[in-house]
Amino acid sequence: MTTRPGPRERLLDAARDLTYTQGVHVGVDAILKQANVARRSLYQHFGGKDGLIAEVLRADVGEARYRQVMDEAGDDPRRRVLAIFDELEKITTRPSFRGCRYTSAELALTDPAHPAHAEVRAYKDGLHQLFTTELTRHGHPDPSLGADQLLVLVDGALAHAVTRPDSHPALAARAMAELVLDRAPQP
Repeated sequence: MTTRPGPRERLLDAARDLTYTQGVHVGVDAILKQANVARRSLYQHFGGKDGLIAEVLRADVGEARYRQVMDEAGDDPRRRVLAIFDELEKITTRPSFRGCRYTSAELALTDPAHPAHAEVRAYKDGLHQLFTTELTRHGHPDPSLGADQLLVLVDGALAHAVTRPDSHPALAARAMAELVLDRAPQP
């Protein structure tokens, strides 16, 4: 016998799906309908739609997925970083790809006090730290700057793939990531 997820999990699942496919401005009624929960559950668990959106971003497995891809690539920092761009090529060429949920939320939510903005910053800061660590291990002369450059490439590939998916921007970004990595002294 399988147990049906509770209202909180159903709200998160519905919001995760609908905010990705339709954007963060999807109506509350659509989320409630897909989750099959009462409006009261939304306010009880998240305080409202803003809290739900922030929790969707906080609970997303994006950074963990980056770590998993790197770990599957082995121990060599260069290979680990480049594996991210290989994975982005797979992700951005899927018919269901709609861009980066974090960047989309950041751009769509104009209220600077919206709690989602803090989640976006935390996510991007986590990726920056992930890349900084790898570049430090690689011997890069300026790991923080290199991490900034890699993040620009990741963000650019994700955005460009929405408007020109057949151009394979993740492959172009991978070639540029190699240039960032090549700034490091070779052992």
